[in-house]
Amino acid sequence: MSDKVNIGVIGAGWWATLSHIPALRANPNVEIVAVNRPDADGMEKVVSSFPGVKPYFDAAEMLATETLHGVVVASPHILHAEHAQLALSRGLPTLIEKPMATSAADARALLATANANSTQIILPYGWNFRPIVETAHQLVKDGWVGEVRHVVAQMASALADLFGGEPMVETKDHLFRPPVSTWADPKKSGGYGWGQLTHGLGALFRIVDLDPAKVFAKTGLSPAGVDFYDAAVVEFANGATMALSGSATVPKSRGYQIDIRIFGTEGMMLFDIERARVEVVRHDGKTHIADLGPDAGGYEQVAPITLLVDLARGKQVPNPADGVVGMRSSVLLDAMYRSARSGRLEDVL
Repeated sequence: MSDKVNIGVIGAGWWATLSHIPALRANPNVEIVAVNRPDADGMEKVVSSFPGVKPYFDAAEMLATETLHGVVVASPHILHAEHAQLALSRGLPTLIEKPMATSAADARALLATANANSTQIILPYGWNFRPIVETAHQLVKDGWVGEVRHVVAQMASALADLFGGEPMVETKDHLFRPPVSTWADPKKSGGYGWGQLTHGLGALFRIVDLDPAKVFAKTGLSPAGVDFYDAAVVEFANGATMALSGSATVPKSRGYQIDIRIFGTEGMMLFDIERARVEVVRHDGKTHIADLGPDAGGYEQVAPITLLVDLARGKQVPNPADGVVGMRSSVLLDAMYRSARSGRLEDVL
């Protein structure tokens, strides 16, 4: 196991400079941080703000030049698959910002590349790194709800500005702001599904081990022409069903919402990050209420980077947001968007 590792960051933009790069520089096991972004003005800001990082304008050149042990992919959504393939094909553990990919074919190809090269994908689904999701995962795994037959899942966020094509108000003092071209351009996989609902699906697919099979969906559009609202009916491979909902228009005075209700042959689970609740009620009268603490629903930013560094060092550590979780989220969203366009029930590809 290595004491020090070198990590490359592809896409040194808003979230990478706000969260990932600071977390890497604070990690005592990281020696070199190499960063990539294509524009000279933006790179100058990055280098000035983070002295000592090694700048590259081309991602492939960075990977070919530096001796890297892990990679962060935080480029625009539509470039995640291309950039992650560069890293995974070299056998490097790779943290891929959500969504893992914006097509089902790309998502499955990334997972296949990771498996073929005996390496791992990490999705920074922040709630998956908190006890609230892990507790729910273990309860379902231990059989508390029996076989899952139906799910009701919703996620909502206070991001009407971001998906409406306006600057996100919370980012006015940040080094970079989220670009409209990533978040609110319908031609570049903008919209609430790719940008936020993927988080709720990431939590869901850690909690339940189900493969999505078919999706019927409708969306409501923002002023920018991307989805503000998502409504979908999902069928899983085992015949279970799900009612799925997403909304970008929570008032700014409120936080994130992820509310999942799981109905099985033995009982049901209530999962809610807003109220920090995981509760199981069974048909035999048994109940379980998890003791999580009032801040249990908070979002975790640093733990995914810590996991990447640990994997890069050769440590054997659990991955609660792996390539299977990311792939299932992406293939479901791919089918959801195709259904919203076609008006038909669509197969998950």
